[in-house]
Amino acid sequence: MSRHLSIEETIIEGLYIINPTIYRHDEDLVFETYNKQEWMKDGLDMTFVQENQSMSGKGVLRGLHVQKKFPQGKLVRVVRGVIYDVAVDTRIGSPTYGEWYGVELSSDNKKQFYIPEGFAHGFYVISDIAVVCFKVSDYWHPNDEIGIPWNDTELKINWPIKENEMPIIADKDLHYDSFSLLKEKLHQREE
Repeated sequence: MSRHLSIEETIIEGLYIINPTIYRHDEDLVFETYNKQEWMKDGLDMTFVQENQSMSGKGVLRGLHVQKKFPQGKLVRVVRGVIYDVAVDTRIGSPTYGEWYGVELSSDNKKQFYIPEGFAHGFYVISDIAVVCFKVSDYWHPNDEIGIPWNDTELKINWPIKENEMPIIADKDLHYDSFSLLKEKLHQREE
């Protein structure tokens, strides 16, 4: 099995689904998860400064997180399990401001989701356990993070949550302002 890098555009400018290059070496498969030189051939010129990894159980919903003064671009992939990954356009002045896009990422499909600066991000764990890795374009500044409720009535994100199930939400993610109130905080980016 061998597959070359392919980059899929989404309906929101700047969001991409990346299908990495896969090489077979004898009995092993090698996945090239990031190659700046190859990505630049397709017009993707980003630099990552930090890589994080999280492990969450089934039903956990993380996010939706966004940064005010130090926005982070993210490259998200799953090394174990399955998640539904969501990005919301919070770029002031963007023609798709307030629109969202979701994609299933798994250790089987090997897809990656590139989310540029200026987007809120969150994911829902579908499998029993999910290990998620994400490269970021700026360092994490804990006091810079704000968020949007996962079930915001204006965004109407179609999470793959079964009827009569409630996701597991971290306490910090339960107290965000609505998307309509977020705009004022995001204007601080422009100042």
